[in-house]
Amino acid sequence: MTQMDDIAIGLIGSGMMGQEHIQNFNLLDGVRVGAIADTDADMRAQGAALCATPVTPVDDFEKLLADPGLDAFVIATPNFHHIDVLRPALETGKPILCEKPLCTTLDDTREILARIKDSRQIFQVGMEYRFKPALADMIARVDAGEIGRLHMLSIREHRFPFLQKVDDWNRFNIHTGGTLVEKCCHFFDLMRCIIASEPVRVMASAGRDVNHLDERYNGEVPDILDNAYVIFDFENGARALLDLCMFAEASRHNEELCAIGETGKVECLLPQNIVARGARADWQMHSETIHIDQEILDAGYHSGATYFQNQAFVEAVRGAADVIVTAKDGHRAVAMGVAAQMAAAQARVVSMQEVGL
Repeated sequence: MTQMDDIAIGLIGSGMMGQEHIQNFNLLDGVRVGAIADTDADMRAQGAALCATPVTPVDDFEKLLADPGLDAFVIATPNFHHIDVLRPALETGKPILCEKPLCTTLDDTREILARIKDSRQIFQVGMEYRFKPALADMIARVDAGEIGRLHMLSIREHRFPFLQKVDDWNRFNIHTGGTLVEKCCHFFDLMRCIIASEPVRVMASAGRDVNHLDERYNGEVPDILDNAYVIFDFENGARALLDLCMFAEASRHNEELCAIGETGKVECLLPQNIVARGARADWQMHSETIHIDQEILDAGYHSGATYFQNQAFVEAVRGAADVIVTAKDGHRAVAMGVAAQMAAAQARVVSMQEVGL
């Protein structure tokens, strides 16, 4: 694609994440949100109020897709709607940034892969955790060999329960793909990215023990998991652990990542944006806080990640860089989540071959 001075983004879905996209596109030079589509009137109004330039939001995303004045699309609808939006969006041939998870089922993610297989269409999946500056620093240190060959990676997220969404769609597995798909595909993507290998098997223990137990929606009780331990073995011999608890509001660090190699370790603590590292040779630990401009921090809830993710997407749209998180990455993260859900539900080790990896 040729260089563009002014890129007009069509945003489909202007809920919490869609509004975060708007605020971050507002900070990028030569980019504007030019149109918004959402079925919820309140979300449409809130999104329109945040745009740097006036927009007239619509309730039909098909109208937005047909707008010749738009250069690219961002899809931030509820998870289970992604496939319905992606099918016609792909027909436009225009660049797409689709929020995670790519889709809620492997049949749907495989369909997307098949549709773009021989296409040069720009397609990025919204795995913004890769773009958190402190995490990016940690990943760069692992890639540079600072800890030698990586053997163990642990990821701990201790946080608050799922937030309320429009119609509380995120309370049920059928709409989200399950907690280990909806919430944890970020972390499974990070595992693949940091370890630089593919998973071969997974074991998991998980439960629905504290959150949402007293909630009822049309007589139905939410079935999403609220805690889990998940362990993946990788082709290169490394292993990775996810420790998830969603009733742990009293946590000093919401997220802690630790990569341990044969010569040292590197840690990342969020949202404080601290990177700590040390070598076995001298037993010394060094730490630093990664600086992020306050304006960027104020534009979202992900330690600046959405700004840098959207910046990378815009660079790909302009033809100045390759897409960093591809549809294949999105598919594999969902596959890991599906396999982990199976392992927990069936109390057994699940081979990644069972989900087509």
